[in-house]
Amino acid sequence: MNVLPQHVDLSIKPEVTAFFDAPTNTISYVVKDPASPACAIIDSVMDLDYAAGRITHGSAEAIIAHIKAHGLRLEWLIETHVHADHLSAAPYIQQQLGGQIGIGEQITTVQEVFGKVFNEGTEFRRDGSQFDRLLKDGDTYSIGGMTAFAMHTPGHTPACMTHIVGNAAFVGDTLFMPDGGSARADFPGGDARTLFRSIQRVLQLPPETRLFMCHDYGPNGRDIQWETTVAEEARHNIHVKDGITEDAFVAMREARDATLGMPRLIIPSLQVNMRGGTLPPADASGKVFLKVPVNAL
Repeated sequence: MNVLPQHVDLSIKPEVTAFFDAPTNTISYVVKDPASPACAIIDSVMDLDYAAGRITHGSAEAIIAHIKAHGLRLEWLIETHVHADHLSAAPYIQQQLGGQIGIGEQITTVQEVFGKVFNEGTEFRRDGSQFDRLLKDGDTYSIGGMTAFAMHTPGHTPACMTHIVGNAAFVGDTLFMPDGGSARADFPGGDARTLFRSIQRVLQLPPETRLFMCHDYGPNGRDIQWETTVAEEARHNIHVKDGITEDAFVAMREARDATLGMPRLIIPSLQVNMRGGTLPPADASGKVFLKVPVNAL
């Protein structure tokens, strides 16, 4: 089954530059239109020294330097979902280079859930207005002459989207490299069965479609990798390769998730990322604080 609208041109090959953030095992991307200076950033990282409570922007500056050095024009800053393992640098980069910040429309569900977890009160907006555009399943947007297609792929979180740009698809945490399997589905709003069905949508893309991961952890000591194809995932992914049933996946995923600890940066990440990458408002003295809810996650 073809899940792409006719106006998405898989013959276009966007130029993709990856930036690996070792502390969070996150890969950010600059996606350039091959026919113009237009580009987008997928899943940027803001640096946090958690113990010191100190924010810096070295990872974002590397991306900014790349865009400036190549004379690119930033049009979009895309978040594939509300990350629980790193903080977004989208607003910081936007201040330097412009562009619109986009995320899936189900961000409002995430904001509702975690607004309560962090006791944010009525002043915290739960309508997604911290972002410039909320993308629905099937929505398109332009990066220069390229048409990008947003496909809703929930399961890891309700707001997860896969972004298809030419012959490249950016899957967020929906999939890992074939030897890494799939992402956990036990966060609030996550669901293993939903995740399996979302992965099947991705695997229905043309076999030659390039897939770009948001994370890689170098299983079994191999070098970090972030690019594969639909065909390789269908043949070799240890969790969802051809022949693995939905029920078998759900049983595996739920058993595995029950053994996992929480990501190291989940507390600050959720508070910042549900706000579109901005910090909570300062108190009367000008100080900014992040909350630590006890026994709430």
